[in-house]
Amino acid sequence: MSETLRIGSLFSGYGGLERAILDVIGGHVVWHSEIEPLACRVLAHHWPDTPNLGDVTGVDWVTVPRVDVLTGGFPCQDVSSAGMRLGMRPDTRSGLWSHMAYAIDLLRPRLVVIENVRGLLSADAACDLEPCPWCVGDDEGRPLRALGRVLGDLADLGFDARWCGLRAADVGAPHGRFRVFITAWPASDTNRQGWEGTEPADAALGCEPTAADAPGCGDTYQPGGCDAEGLPVGAVAGPGAGGGSGRAAEGGHELDGDATLVAWGDYGPAVRRWELILGRPAPAPTQTGTRGGRQLSALFVEWLMGLPAGWVTDVPGLSRNEQLKLLSNGVVPQQCAAAVRWLLRSG
Repeated sequence: MSETLRIGSLFSGYGGLERAILDVIGGHVVWHSEIEPLACRVLAHHWPDTPNLGDVTGVDWVTVPRVDVLTGGFPCQDVSSAGMRLGMRPDTRSGLWSHMAYAIDLLRPRLVVIENVRGLLSADAACDLEPCPWCVGDDEGRPLRALGRVLGDLADLGFDARWCGLRAADVGAPHGRFRVFITAWPASDTNRQGWEGTEPADAALGCEPTAADAPGCGDTYQPGGCDAEGLPVGAVAGPGAGGGSGRAAEGGHELDGDATLVAWGDYGPAVRRWELILGRPAPAPTQTGTRGGRQLSALFVEWLMGLPAGWVTDVPGLSRNEQLKLLSNGVVPQQCAAAVRWLLRSG
């Protein structure tokens, strides 16, 4: 949209949400807020001149530069099905949503973009809002869900919102990774659809929104099918996509001459599709470990996440295990970009 758009990022991780927003509407990142040391190193590597505000619970938002766009993927540990399912409560990591809500209230951005795991749809949340319109008093048997808490808090702050669920596979990635995305804007803003550069998702990636079968469950975002090459309809292969041969790679580069072929098996079409979309071949999925055995390659996981080659793996001083930890907690930028494009253009 414009280089003058100012973007602020909470719970930044390796910067996947920022990459998506920059792709969709442009602008520049003016500050991050992140405390995880490994993630901080990645942010400093890619945005060396951008300040990191640190712990979101200690930021004085009155003194923070205002932004047009605020992004955040608040911690998912307590709403994820892979965690303890403690819910969105004041004493949990996922309860840090309240600090993001406080930042939204004081900064009043034109656009808010939130990302979280599928468990946001089912995990419990502590909230003063009644869990159902016919309830009187709190009823532990019918708790408010975490997504309802987020949407209710946004409404209390004077923000309208839309949300959708989207898999990474719906934009061509060879893995599921379902995520919930929310966009919100001040209810008084009558020009919320005026963001330039937000092509409808169905034009960009062959996807089209469809109403959910169950009332009250928001909207779902579903792929519109694949062409004969296995690509989402309308997707464009990037430069250098070439063979899509699945050849083994070291250091992110194809081996020359007698390179060993990776036996992708049934995953071959999915791998080739993502190669074409990203415009580069898949690195080898494994590498030789320090003890001579085979181990998962961080280069391959970085490729799976749709990141530029080296986004995490070229950051100095990170071990393979640290790289994998960062990558496993991140967002696929193409997935977020497609969801945001649709949410901004639909409704």
